[in-house]
Amino acid sequence: DVTEIEEKEAQAKQEEQILKEQELSNLLHEKRYLKALGLAISLDRPHTVLMVVKAILKETDGRKHLEETIGRLRKDQKEAVLAFLVTWNTNSRNCHEAQAVIETLLKHEAPESLLQYSGIKSAVESLLPYT
Repeated sequence: DVTEIEEKEAQAKQEEQILKEQELSNLLHEKRYLKALGLAISLDRPHTVLMVVKAILKETDGRKHLEETIGRLRKDQKEAVLAFLVTWNTNSRNCHEAQAVIETLLKHEAPESLLQYSGIKSAVESLLPYT
C-alpha cells in the first residue's frame, strides 16, 4: 500500500508551497522585486506577477525600475511574463501594466531575440486587437 507514502509526499509539497508563499510575501514587503518576480513566475502565479509589476510601477522612477527588473530576467522568465501579459492586456484594469511590460520588452529585446520566444506568434496575435 503506497497511500501513506503519497500522503507524505503531498504534505511535503504543500509545506514547500506554504514556505514559498511566505518567502514571496517577505520579498514584496522588503521591496526585493527581482527575486519576488522570479519566485512568482516559478510558482506560475500570473496575478502575483501582476502585483509585483504594479508595485514596481508605483515606486519613484517606476518605469526605469521595471525596465531594469525585466531586463535582468532569464529568457524563459520573460517568455512566462509575455504569456501572462497577454491575459492582463484584455482587462482594462490591468492593461496599463501589460503595456508597460510590452514596451520594455520591445525596447530592450532585439527583434531576432523576440522571434525566438516560444509562443510569440500567438502572443502577438492576441495582443493586436487590444493594443
